[in-house]
Amino acid sequence: EVQLVESGGGLVQPGGSLRLSCTISGLPLGLYAVGWFRQAPGKEREGVSCISSSGYSITWRDSVKGRFTISRDNANNTLYLQMNSLSADDTAMYYCAAVYEYCINSWRSFTYWGQGTQVTVSS
Repeated sequence: EVQLVESGGGLVQPGGSLRLSCTISGLPLGLYAVGWFRQAPGKEREGVSCISSSGYSITWRDSVKGRFTISRDNANNTLYLQMNSLSADDTAMYYCAAVYEYCINSWRSFTYWGQGTQVTVSS
């Protein structure tokens, strides 16, 4: 059974940092691209960042470039998202997802999903 379990979300003040983790089981992680998506209330799910099976990373959202860093640890089957300089615009449910081999900037193309972890940026 494939499972993706996110953790690390919470309430943080503007300018603060959080590190999200996604523990993945049941997949040969070296063959899959894994990414982070987010969805704010009333908005469509959007891609944030992704790492392909070969280790190539891409950040899809211009608004997080320079602030968010994606990384993966295949040995421990874990995906991370380091988020710095958070603002209220980053408030959303954050999801990790996996798709075979390549990153695709379309949430509908991803095969496996976690349940999400809430990130709230507020003073």
